[in-house]
Amino acid sequence: MTQYIFNNMVIKLKEDSRRKFMWSEISYLSKWWDTIDKPKKDAVKSLLQNGQFEIVTGGWVMPDEAAPHYFALIDQLIEGHQWLEKNLGVKPRSGWSIDPFGHSPTMAYLLKRAGFSHMLIQRVHYAVKKHFALHKTLEFFWRQNWDLGSGTDIFCHMMPFYSYDIPHTCGPDPKICCQFDFKRLPGGRFGCPWGVPPETIHLGNVQKRAEMLLDQYRKKSKLFRTTVVLAPLGDDFRYCERIEWDHQYKNYQLLFDYMNSHPEYNVKIQFGTLSDYFDALDKEDVTIRKNSQSMFPVLSGDFFTYADRDDHYWSGYFTSRPFYKRMDRILESHLRAAEILYYFALKQAQKYKISKFLSSSHYMALTEARRNLGLFQHHDAITGTAKDWVVVDYGTRLFHSLTNLKKIIGYSALLLILKDKNSYNSYSFDNLLDMDLKQNSQGSLPQKTVIMLSAEPRYLVVCNPSEQDRISVVSVYVSSPTAQVSSASGKPVEIQMGAVWNTASTISQTAYEISFLVQMPPLGLKVYRILESASSDPHLAEYVLHNGNVKDKGIFNMKNVKSTEEDITLENSFVKLRFDQSGLLEEMINKEDSKHHEVKVQFSWYGTTSKKDKSGAYLFLPDGEAKPYVYTTLPFVRVQRGRFYSDVTCFLEHVTHRVRLYNIQGIDGQSVEVSNIVDIRKEHNREIAMRISSSINSQNKFYTDLNGYQIQPRMTMSKLPLQANVYPMTTMAYIQDTKHRLTLLSAQSLGVSSLKSGQIEVIMDRRLMQDDNRGLEQGVHDNKVTANLFRILLEKRSVVNMEEEKKSVSYPSLVSHITSSFLNHPVFTMTEKIPVPTLQLLGEFSPLLSSLPCDIHLVNLRTIQSKVDGKHSDEAALILHRKGFDCRFSSRDTGLLCSTTQGKILVQKLFSMFTVANLIPSSLSLMHSPPDARNISEINLSPMEISTFRIQLR
Repeated sequence: MTQYIFNNMVIKLKEDSRRKFMWSEISYLSKWWDTIDKPKKDAVKSLLQNGQFEIVTGGWVMPDEAAPHYFALIDQLIEGHQWLEKNLGVKPRSGWSIDPFGHSPTMAYLLKRAGFSHMLIQRVHYAVKKHFALHKTLEFFWRQNWDLGSGTDIFCHMMPFYSYDIPHTCGPDPKICCQFDFKRLPGGRFGCPWGVPPETIHLGNVQKRAEMLLDQYRKKSKLFRTTVVLAPLGDDFRYCERIEWDHQYKNYQLLFDYMNSHPEYNVKIQFGTLSDYFDALDKEDVTIRKNSQSMFPVLSGDFFTYADRDDHYWSGYFTSRPFYKRMDRILESHLRAAEILYYFALKQAQKYKISKFLSSSHYMALTEARRNLGLFQHHDAITGTAKDWVVVDYGTRLFHSLTNLKKIIGYSALLLILKDKNSYNSYSFDNLLDMDLKQNSQGSLPQKTVIMLSAEPRYLVVCNPSEQDRISVVSVYVSSPTAQVSSASGKPVEIQMGAVWNTASTISQTAYEISFLVQMPPLGLKVYRILESASSDPHLAEYVLHNGNVKDKGIFNMKNVKSTEEDITLENSFVKLRFDQSGLLEEMINKEDSKHHEVKVQFSWYGTTSKKDKSGAYLFLPDGEAKPYVYTTLPFVRVQRGRFYSDVTCFLEHVTHRVRLYNIQGIDGQSVEVSNIVDIRKEHNREIAMRISSSINSQNKFYTDLNGYQIQPRMTMSKLPLQANVYPMTTMAYIQDTKHRLTLLSAQSLGVSSLKSGQIEVIMDRRLMQDDNRGLEQGVHDNKVTANLFRILLEKRSVVNMEEEKKSVSYPSLVSHITSSFLNHPVFTMTEKIPVPTLQLLGEFSPLLSSLPCDIHLVNLRTIQSKVDGKHSDEAALILHRKGFDCRFSSRDTGLLCSTTQGKILVQKLFSMFTVANLIPSSLSLMHSPPDARNISEINLSPMEISTFRIQLR
């Protein structure tokens, strides 16, 4: 498709310099570019130079704006802009987002930081469009809700009508506009559904047709504040046939010539690109500005949840295909870790001239992973709205890159931790560091590999991808009950040993889980040794099994309990949890003040409406409120109590639900980990939800994050249908009252709501048997066994001012931010596959002098490409984000190991093993250098700021 469009574009734009064309997604453009010859490439460049062809946005894709994390949004923007810089030498300046199903202010912020001044959006709730049209606010400055000044303002144009196709872009009457879509001329493949076809323009009808079209343009212009009107001419799958280019361009040119030659019409009309429109508009704005006040209003907030007609809210896609929404985040955490370790390893390889690392294809694999992750941010990919076979293609790409990234992490870590760097060249890699999670196919869950132990010790390397010092529990599977772990210096480490379960009630005879505490340097590696030893002395976990029976207990102390009147409890030094007989959480008791808090976990089902229009991949059209998940006999419940963690697992037919408490002093001990393995593959037209009910008096207010970047306050409105009150959650949602805040932190994007006071409900999977008529032409029934991972955090609030509560802005606490970061960037473990006696590793690799300030997150350290294909330069993009946090939450005794510094970082105090040769501020996606760009010695970030620097380490 793409090749036909571009090949014809080159021919057709050259025929007449008045013709214009625009394109957005680089993933497709780059595919075509790789197949064409130099003359054609030069032709494209000259069309870009003379303004006939424009690249808009220029990201790798036009991304969804609800489900993606800001890491991936930035990464796909950089990938597109870097490709453009290298191949075309152009810098896009206008944003074009016409198909994502609702719009996020995060995208507006990222575009602004990348150097864009204008953007355009289209899919906004029809009632909002109507309201904006009425008040002529369809063009506005979009400002971030946390911005106290106007520094984040970006000019935004909202298209006024139902769709971006030609029937809905010339004016308010689609029956008339459709007659000016000349692909629909009689005799073509499709006509106008309103019954009146287009007519070819000729001398005999040009006046009538011109006046008809102009009337629509005038009506459209009445909705805006300027005399400049934009009428896009395009649609899905357009401009592939040469005849279509002729029909559109030639007929329109006749109409333009006629209008322009009649002064009494008072019109100047021509083809233009998006930036041509914004330039004309700016010119008019400047001319009629009163006392430097622009004529456009300022707006803050987001545009979710989208509805295009009736009660058709697009809140289904917030959850659709959740298996891949989870896989997306796993790939993100691997890509980030691989990027950071690769750049560090590259510097060491250059220093020690390690040819085997320098000549490897790691950078090409890294580039491919960036592109596969970027592709998946597309508004039909991560959204779960693609056809089954396309989903498999996306999944295969993600899976392939995940496999490659694990190798890059292993190779880079090895080089960084080797005692003698030069020995790197002599090792064969098949038996060296190996990541401990294996996934067999694109559609299956990862499984832990079992480490085969012997009396000969082997290395175990743990990697902390966070910029914070960290105390975490690491768990691996081993082949022997007499496992022993020691630090690099040979000191034995305490371990908890637990059973590996083959089924709910049978244990493995050949595998054991060992868990131990690691304290790790930021962005660092720590080395342990693991072996089989008669003197090993693990703390064995103890088990109590309710409503079931385990026959073979192996080496473990296991009690079968028929049915108990007693509740199940777990506790650590921060909190005590109480569960009912079904193994579901009922109550959290804060150890500090012994207060009891109702925090109930329940599951429920949504059906779909009996009306003609039913739920599908995009739409959520439930048959009323959720119905409770019922079971006739009590489920099998397995309670495990151990030295470093304890958990309760409850086995329901569709969910294996595990609640785990870590018995450690660090951040991980503050919150409760919830893991759900969901399987609804046998269900029809049902969606499964997890509901957390509490005594928090949140009334109808709740808070969800946008893209893991910022918090958007929400209000549940009873006057709206249930599905309108469902919003996207990327990393967290919370409810609060004057005394407490309850946060659900999430490791994957899903739809969330708070339909009653004190509740948070998250929809975990949906299986729908019909198409919902939005272009997919199928239902969603390719469900997988899906893992969902969450944490529940209950915090005390202090000093709450009721006026503050009304504000349109809210922030997580520091503890919440760091918990979220740890949840999304778990530690990685790697083991030596086969013991190599000659292998000598350092005790640790600690690249930073200390943790970064608590509120500063290292988003990425991304090696920059060189001018040559598939090669890297010496520079990397250092991307930092200073998080906004609510400082009224105490972080005393919470296990936070960092401090805050008002956003200041001294560059020379950053790295311990490298020197910073230079550090130069840049725009977000590396397209622009600020006018005062020079080598800096101190980084200063404002709260919420995301900034990119070009860094060179030595």
